[in-house]
Amino acid sequence: MTSPVMISPRARRWRRIRALARKEVAHLLRDPVTFFLALGLPLVLLVIFGYGVSFDLDRSPLAVVDQDRSPLSRRLIQGLTATEELIVARQEEDPEAVETLFRRNEVASALVIPPGTAAHLAGGRRTEIQWVIDGSDNTRAMGILATGLPMLQQDLRREAGGAAPSVEARVQLLYNPGLRSSRFFIPGLTAYILAVAGMLLTALTIAREFERGNLEQLFATPVGPFEVIVGKLLPYLALGIVQALLVLAAGGVLFGVPFAGSLWLLALGTLLFLGATLAQGLLISVVAKSQQVATQVGALTSLLPAVLLSGFLFPVHRMPWPLQVLASIFPARYFVSVLRGVLLKGAGLEVLWPHLAALATFVVIVLSLAVRRFPRRIA
Repeated sequence: MTSPVMISPRARRWRRIRALARKEVAHLLRDPVTFFLALGLPLVLLVIFGYGVSFDLDRSPLAVVDQDRSPLSRRLIQGLTATEELIVARQEEDPEAVETLFRRNEVASALVIPPGTAAHLAGGRRTEIQWVIDGSDNTRAMGILATGLPMLQQDLRREAGGAAPSVEARVQLLYNPGLRSSRFFIPGLTAYILAVAGMLLTALTIAREFERGNLEQLFATPVGPFEVIVGKLLPYLALGIVQALLVLAAGGVLFGVPFAGSLWLLALGTLLFLGATLAQGLLISVVAKSQQVATQVGALTSLLPAVLLSGFLFPVHRMPWPLQVLASIFPARYFVSVLRGVLLKGAGLEVLWPHLAALATFVVIVLSLAVRRFPRRIA
């Protein structure tokens, strides 16, 4: 007679976790809406934000009032519009017409070259050229000023035939030489997309079980809170890894985002952030017990901070100190720093370890709270 095989408590625990994980995977595969949220939504958001939100100066309309009508003035206009960051949209005879163009939003800037400019420049006399910029869009105005003014000044010095100064200042832009906004946006956008997908999926999972009454059957089994939480977390963690791969690959192919750092460091940071986001969603789901409430709480505690307090759009160090303290609570603030450090700067562990440690701490604390708050029975 054969003796029964003894199974250790740890093996029984992992067997129950695998069973719950398989159940959650089956639910995902049967639900096309959830599957789209998991894999389709990240790519849709990436394309919309990546192409739709841009601070790059591209074909900005320029009005030209050339009252000098000299070869010099034509060379100045040609040099200013050679890169097509500025294009001549209107040519006017009277400077007074410029204000009307601004009010109609037909142009973003206007170049006024007064009569006698070439003669004054050739004679070494003071030359004034007026460049008017629409300041109602501050970002666009700063881009026009930063792009066009150096070109115009360089052309004027060349036309004047002045000797080169003994000391020349040269500006070198690191990590983003072309000042392309996509390289600034995509790392932060990656954190936002993963937070959206992870939070929406996991914030509903326990709440859905509450609403459908499935937890009563679950409580009749020997499955404990830790096993339920981990069993539901693992499938979404695997799905989050696929989401991260899709988003990072699309960012590199569509927007040319570089990869300057360590792959394993990026993988570690991504795993920790996914764990933090999914654990936060599970905690919200456990506490809310309603899909509608869980969605609202998830948006307030994860999605909005991922945009406003993560450094995605606004530098955290420029915020007032109370907001800096508030930002330090949310995991997206650290993941954005990891993404930009690895992808753009090639930063190593000696630089990024505080951010990784903060993410790991968040995962441990929030998972512990989710397990602790998970009900042992239906009230």
